[in-house]
Amino acid sequence: MSNLLKLGIPKGSLEAATRDLFSQAGWTISTRSRNYFPSIDDSEITCSLVRSQEMGTYVTNGVLDAGLTGQDWLAETNADVETISHLVYSKASDQPCRWVLVVPHDSSIRTVQDLEGKRISTELVNFTKAYLSARNIHACVEFSWGATEAKVVEGLADAAVEITETESTIKAHGLRIVCDLLQTHTVFVANKASVRDPWKRKKIDQIALLLESALMARKKVLLKMNVPGDRLDELVRQLPSLHAPTINRLYGDDWLAVETVVSKKEVRKIIPLLKSAGAEGILEFELRKMVT
Repeated sequence: MSNLLKLGIPKGSLEAATRDLFSQAGWTISTRSRNYFPSIDDSEITCSLVRSQEMGTYVTNGVLDAGLTGQDWLAETNADVETISHLVYSKASDQPCRWVLVVPHDSSIRTVQDLEGKRISTELVNFTKAYLSARNIHACVEFSWGATEAKVVEGLADAAVEITETESTIKAHGLRIVCDLLQTHTVFVANKASVRDPWKRKKIDQIALLLESALMARKKVLLKMNVPGDRLDELVRQLPSLHAPTINRLYGDDWLAVETVVSKKEVRKIIPLLKSAGAEGILEFELRKMVT
């Protein structure tokens, strides 16, 4: 095998979010209109834009060495790939997406069992059929080429199985979620023959490590502050930390410099506590990567 990794980048809703993640990880991917082969500033990688629905197939048959796609589409296409890393990110937030059963607000369908004999529109046909079959529910599951919610609104289907992140599109169409069928997130997968090649495996692992570290960094911030020596113990009790805060004595002073990494969600609670514990000059820094 050659020392060149063929990498699939998901085309569509995840495309911009994937480029942003690679940028944070250290690679610049540049796309051009109507071009399916983005450039990347790494001579050891070539990129192809591929729909998430087809990524597993192309990685399975070796057209691509590796790629990013959703767990849902791997299940839908029964792809035979090796999962290298689970990467929870999406176009709107770094949260998993959900496949949900939706119906009109005035529909009599209240549970999955109520789908007996109904018509369902979805892109996730194989999974939906398997889901219903496991529950001994007989329904007509039809493939949708898009605008799936609209088919329910127009009466072309009794229900839809659709992916959602914020539920905004579903609410905008006046639809109601009956239940969740599947939670999914992005995965970095590789061709099984490619991972047996030492050079390609090393390159794949490099990409996985840096993508994971970039995503981890999005959840954390670095806090720096100064604290009087006689109040250090009080302040440290307020500080969650990966291991322990870093503490250095300031030159010619009885003050100490303290720094630590904390959850981005918790920082709004922590800073007032630190201020009350005597901290001054509190600074918050965004992180680019975090390797644990």
